[in-house]
Amino acid sequence: MDDQGMVSMFQGLMASGLTGFLGCPAVIYEDSLVDFFENASVRDGVIISTVAGQLVEISEEWFAESFDLPVGGLGDLSAIPKDVIFYARSIVSLSGEPVSLSGGKNQMKIEFRLLCDIMAKAISVKAGSFNAITVEKFSLMTAIVCGVQMNWAIILFRTFKKMVTPGTKQAKGYAVQISLMLENIPNLDLGESSEFPASKILTDKTVHRFVSLNDKAGAEEATGEPKPKAASKKRRAADVGAAVAKKKRTTKKRVSLSKVNLDWMVVAQESVPIQMIEGSTAPAADDTVDQPAAVDVFSADRPAEEIDRIDVRPRAHNR
Repeated sequence: MDDQGMVSMFQGLMASGLTGFLGCPAVIYEDSLVDFFENASVRDGVIISTVAGQLVEISEEWFAESFDLPVGGLGDLSAIPKDVIFYARSIVSLSGEPVSLSGGKNQMKIEFRLLCDIMAKAISVKAGSFNAITVEKFSLMTAIVCGVQMNWAIILFRTFKKMVTPGTKQAKGYAVQISLMLENIPNLDLGESSEFPASKILTDKTVHRFVSLNDKAGAEEATGEPKPKAASKKRRAADVGAAVAKKKRTTKKRVSLSKVNLDWMVVAQESVPIQMIEGSTAPAADDTVDQPAAVDVFSADRPAEEIDRIDVRPRAHNR
């Protein structure tokens, strides 16, 4: 590689003794892996499981021999001296100031961002954000950067046991490594194999892709430009109101008879008493039906021609 910082980081990774663990053949047995984790448990420090109905036992010694892991040195990450960790915080820093152990990996140089991903995904295999720096991940990085001798057999096998322990927030990992160990068990039917995803294997191509993606993300953070958000397909209430005109509801009020406006009624100023008079009993010449009696509402002194023009039919009150 042309990047001297990236080359130096990989050289330190190889010198740590993790080459055998990280350089396994990229073949996995998915069905057997599922079977292994479903039936696995820890008994007396040994991982026991059944695969295709056959008993499988993995001890720490066999695990260390399979990948030629160092068995000498510090067996706990918390045993790394504090001054060494502080020194590493300045070495990996992008700005020169010691990185914060509660911040993000964008504080670090590009080669150490990649190292952080390797430690998080291939060594620690913890569930959670891979972009955040934690004390555990930075301690792993410090051991590589500063060349601290570690007992990787104990550290990695401890993580392996957490994977098969119920109730722990530990992701299931080591797929390639477990597949390689299962291949060494005689007469074990593993089923069909599949290649490990090429995008997860570090090659010159994938490393350059990692650099380009991180450079782009760093440029966006430096300019402060917000990431474009995808347009929402949901229509706002204002848009819906503009597109569909709202209809006003009208109600008709029923008027009660008890609340009729009395001003509409016609009230006579003076009342005239109705006088009943006897009608003529003589029938008409050509009429065989009795005629109703005539009603005179005026005085007898009134002229007959005026009486003939008066409509004496009863009038109904306006309501």
